[in-house]
Amino acid sequence: MSQNTGVSNEDAITLSKPERARVRARSWRLLAVLAGKQKPMLALTVLLVVVSNAASASFPLIIAWAIDWGLPQVQGGNIAALGITGGVYLLSAILAGSLLGWYVLCTARISQAMLLDLRLRVFRHTQRLSLEFHENYTSGRIISRQTSDLETLRELLDQGISELVSSSVFVIFTLVSIFVLDWRSGLVVVAAMIPISLLFRWYQRRSETVYRESRVVSAKLIGTFVETMTGIRAVKAFRREASNDENYANVAGEYRDNSIRSINLFGVLQPGLVLIGSLSMAAVLAWGGFRVLDGTLAVGVLVALLLATKRVFQPVENVAMFYSSLQAATAALEKVSGLLEEEPTVVEPLKPRPLGRVTGHLEFKDAVFGYGDGPVVMDRFDLDIPAGQTIAVVGQTGAGKSTLAKLIARFYDLRSGSLTLDGVRIDQIANDDLRRHVVMVTQESFLFSGTVAENIALGKPGASREEIILAARAVGAHEFINALPDGYETDVNKRGGRVSAGQRQLISFARAFLADPAVLILDEATSSLDIPSERAVQRGLQTLLGNRTALIIAHRLSTVQIADRVLVVHDGMVVEDGSPAELISEDGRFAALHKAWRESMV
Repeated sequence: MSQNTGVSNEDAITLSKPERARVRARSWRLLAVLAGKQKPMLALTVLLVVVSNAASASFPLIIAWAIDWGLPQVQGGNIAALGITGGVYLLSAILAGSLLGWYVLCTARISQAMLLDLRLRVFRHTQRLSLEFHENYTSGRIISRQTSDLETLRELLDQGISELVSSSVFVIFTLVSIFVLDWRSGLVVVAAMIPISLLFRWYQRRSETVYRESRVVSAKLIGTFVETMTGIRAVKAFRREASNDENYANVAGEYRDNSIRSINLFGVLQPGLVLIGSLSMAAVLAWGGFRVLDGTLAVGVLVALLLATKRVFQPVENVAMFYSSLQAATAALEKVSGLLEEEPTVVEPLKPRPLGRVTGHLEFKDAVFGYGDGPVVMDRFDLDIPAGQTIAVVGQTGAGKSTLAKLIARFYDLRSGSLTLDGVRIDQIANDDLRRHVVMVTQESFLFSGTVAENIALGKPGASREEIILAARAVGAHEFINALPDGYETDVNKRGGRVSAGQRQLISFARAFLADPAVLILDEATSSLDIPSERAVQRGLQTLLGNRTALIIAHRLSTVQIADRVLVVHDGMVVEDGSPAELISEDGRFAALHKAWRESMV
């Protein structure tokens, strides 16, 4: 059955105003939640940044005082005035420097704590999301959220925010000091802030789209690389290197073009700020110079005003640099918050019903199912699977075999109707209980990083070595495991620990045997095996099935022979139902499949 889950606007580049406002609010709300856990440390950093920048902003005032009061005092014979003014300046410098250093250390601790919290949130939430999400959301995009997007946020949190806050506070205090020195010159500097704000607004409006596009293209770049490396065998087999080179070059070219556009925008912003700052300095110098000549302004005050004005625009230029980082980080935060806003389509029941001894009786009644918002692919479906029965499900590709298995494993929920396990609705069973009693073995037989023993123990965390070996013996995996370089301690990802497809399948069978479920689902578990491997797996399979309820999704009819009952599925419906012998004797779909299989074996 095909999926049609709809298209999310998570990768949209251009958003409407209401949507843009909602996305921005969602992103900053996430940042506020992360920062809220650091309240004591944040309070300390606020105090540190205020005091340190106040001390730093006082330097021009101290210089003006030293020139206009200290020098006349020294000329009059009061040498102590030189020590007083110098000592005050030195104390201010020490206070500003030490507190600023403390502030940087505190902000680093805060940013790393926030990033750790966010990384864990993204990882845990991505695992919590339903299979429907993962089948619709490419792995490259998920990797991009956890890597490049969080790295962009790290750069902002580690340096950008602290610099932005420190620079902003410093500008405010320096402006105050300018007004204290001479309010007329202060008005000149404030007037310069008008074109600066307009320039920032121009940059913001144009860079939002560019940086949002950057996150999309970055995810596409990572996704293309991951897809190519994951399918490298197919790439080699079908000589796709040249085609992949061209495709990757196009995506990388998009990323380059996007980067150039962002650099061009910043290339207007920073020179514009430098120009406005230089013109402001010239205006203060000209205005102040005429007033010194007519005696209405002291020389020391003019020197201090020039120093303060220059110091005002230096942080503004720094703010411009980090504003660029802020725009990139904002776009990254939108993507991460969008991922965290996704909700599982299969949710844990609020009041789960307890299960007693589970026998494995499964029953569909009036079941209706479709993927996402797509069309119905299973309509008014009824099926009764008695406890302990082994059922083989066959049919053409796309007929609905795997959908049936995914519903029983509760990777998806029905739209209407019911599916029960021992009379209890599947969606009313706690996830832990369901995973304990219903186990699926897939065609991939995925092995995680670690030893063979650790992979088998996934079926029963905390299992003893004796239990692990017993499970391996039961399915016929013990001999080949012992032949590995380090036996059960062999790392499956290291040289010498590589195992064949059939061996991986036997390890997965041992994992399922150790779990001892009431219901076992085998989703095309032997479709990729050669004949010798399949025979070895078949022997393990018969042991594994035991008296459990089993649902075997099969392409190879050799697997069907061990079933008590066969279901032939076509277009989401069971069109034939009976024992293998009964269906072979009839002139139906299964008989035709069986005949074709027998002819292929000749």
